[in-house]
Amino acid sequence: MSKIKKDNTEEKILEAAKTVFIKKGMDGARMQEIANEAGINKALLHYYFRSKQKLFEAIFTNLFKQIFPNIIKLMTSEEPIEKKLKEFIENYIDILTNNPRLPAFILREINRGVDFFGQIFRSQSINPNIIFAMFENEMEKGNIVRMNPRDIMLNILSMCLFPFAAKPLMQLMLFENDSEAYTQFMEERKASVTKFVLNAILLKDKHL
Repeated sequence: MSKIKKDNTEEKILEAAKTVFIKKGMDGARMQEIANEAGINKALLHYYFRSKQKLFEAIFTNLFKQIFPNIIKLMTSEEPIEKKLKEFIENYIDILTNNPRLPAFILREINRGVDFFGQIFRSQSINPNIIFAMFENEMEKGNIVRMNPRDIMLNILSMCLFPFAAKPLMQLMLFENDSEAYTQFMEERKASVTKFVLNAILLKDKHL
């Protein structure tokens, strides 16, 4: 089996598994269903991934690899705090827009237990203290108001995440279930969330 064919097959499996896992959750997903979604037989699926747990771990390890190194790189750069948060919010909303079912899935899986996600954090050397230290440094330099950096991070994540986690209800309430209008609204939220956050934390003489 050539490396190109192997890589393509593995990529197809991972995409198919992500679709099935997000739709049905870890408990509801079946290996046969994943094989069907990928267009392969179950034996070939087991050749690449011996168990549903291994496949689940591979998907989310890859996902976190794509997201967190870029966040850490951005937050530890020498860019001004305004640019850092603008890029973070835009990128985060883009990720959620491209994976609209992901927030509800993660919330559902967290209720099964956080040990798995903790293992991913540790395996990828994801350390939120790096981000907290960045906010502390900005406070020391007099760029932002002094507050618990965990509040800042939680507020940003919540403002970005909630409209996707509660999309069916919010889309119905705000736009009478008009999906195109809601998608456009989320695109516009990149700027409105950024402005809201910066106006909340920047010192008065630095407000937008």
